[in-house]
Amino acid sequence: LKVRVVRSSPPSSQFKATFQESYQVYKRYQMVVHKDPPDKPTINQVRLVPASFEDPQFKSSFNQSATLFAKYQMAVHKDTPSDCGENEFTRFLCDSPLEAEHAPNGPECGYGSFHQQYWLDGKIIAVGVIDILPYCVSSVYLYYDPDFSFLSLGVYSALR
Repeated sequence: LKVRVVRSSPPSSQFKATFQESYQVYKRYQMVVHKDPPDKPTINQVRLVPASFEDPQFKSSFNQSATLFAKYQMAVHKDTPSDCGENEFTRFLCDSPLEAEHAPNGPECGYGSFHQQYWLDGKIIAVGVIDILPYCVSSVYLYYDPDFSFLSLGVYSALR
């Protein structure tokens, strides 16, 4: 047995070279030990989108995200439809006091507020609203399609 310590942040060349193999071990572990289904969202099905109406991906997915938010709020938190309309969604999870910033030594996506969208079969099934800051990532809120609660997307998002 050989054990190797590999820097993950910032990602070293060894980390990058072994990422897919490590991910496959992780996925097998999750399926066998934690009984995760094989169709649980993968890294290729998660999209990080700036929470900005200036961003084309954000604008094109806004209606789907807002509809999912309302479905989640009504099913999980028993909100009324008027409690979770587009205006409430925008005020709560789209408008942010954070300014987008692209620092030379910062992450490729920059700093600011983002919607981390989880896609399955061309449909958003969960959204993690996060703030990426210079020294941390802050999870603001997570909502998901209640029909996919068996995937434990809150746990998956927290680990991710």
